[in-house]
Amino acid sequence: MYADKRERGHHREEIRRLKTAVFAHRGYPHARQALQVVRWRRDLGTGKLTIKRIHLVTSLPPGEATGSELSAWIRGHWRIENQLHHVRDRTFHEDASKIRTHHLPRVMAGLRNLAIGVHRQDGHTNIAAALRRTARDHLRPLTALGLT
Repeated sequence: MYADKRERGHHREEIRRLKTAVFAHRGYPHARQALQVVRWRRDLGTGKLTIKRIHLVTSLPPGEATGSELSAWIRGHWRIENQLHHVRDRTFHEDASKIRTHHLPRVMAGLRNLAIGVHRQDGHTNIAAALRRTARDHLRPLTALGLT
């Protein structure tokens, strides 16, 4: 199955092509399809072209979803993933963190995710502003968690 999508926006033009193939491998007993997404992206300001290729494996049997449905699910996953990483990097400067030993990086990522989740559950969309607001009152995080 092939599915192509063209989009223009954010000062770039993008073409995405999805290819699927039936997949069976002893090492992956639940896998049913292999997918390849190729993305051509041209920056309209500079003219620079970048090409990215990603591969995925899914347990969804062939024919259960159309190419556009698969593409939408893949993009939805990356939108969520990028949204969380963007907040963790821009607000908490996670990529610049010097914590590198043992389980501490994973623990800190979990704490950052907890803080983001609590603020989002509390209705905040701007996590940086929510953190600044929370820093002014030491009881506010406890209240958000329902502990006071």
